[in-house]
Amino acid sequence: MPSFDIVSEVELPEVRNAVDQASREVGTRFDFKGVDASFELNEADITVMAESDFQIQQMMEILKGKLVKRNVDIKSMEEGDIVETGKKATMKVVIKQGIEADMARKIVKMIKDKKMKVQTAIQGEKLRVTGKKRDDLQEVIAMLREAKLDIPLQFDNFRD
Repeated sequence: MPSFDIVSEVELPEVRNAVDQASREVGTRFDFKGVDASFELNEADITVMAESDFQIQQMMEILKGKLVKRNVDIKSMEEGDIVETGKKATMKVVIKQGIEADMARKIVKMIKDKKMKVQTAIQGEKLRVTGKKRDDLQEVIAMLREAKLDIPLQFDNFRD
């Protein structure tokens, strides 16, 4: 039976490259001359540090631009609050990987509400969709691409 997986993954090497490019741009920009501003990447967390919240917002715009250029969906970023302590302001940005359980149930419900002839199974942080016809699976993919979800979805492991 044909099947495919619905996943939400981000390529971490691309994120690392985007953070490196954003760091370089912050280092060369005129409005950041003499300012202690930096990005710090720890696996799937990015810490943005600067002297004020306005500078952090400017740095986030730079980072988002670099991520978009590297084909990383910015919907996968979860921005924390800006914390100001003394002369430093920091912000934690988490790169979300995988589909959370409540979002997975929401996607399964969307597929079942359309009365499509497919079965959907939650397998950890991804969904497996199986059906008798390839056309049914392609309808599911088209329906999910049109849906306005808060996470980026990729469709892989398509098998006949």
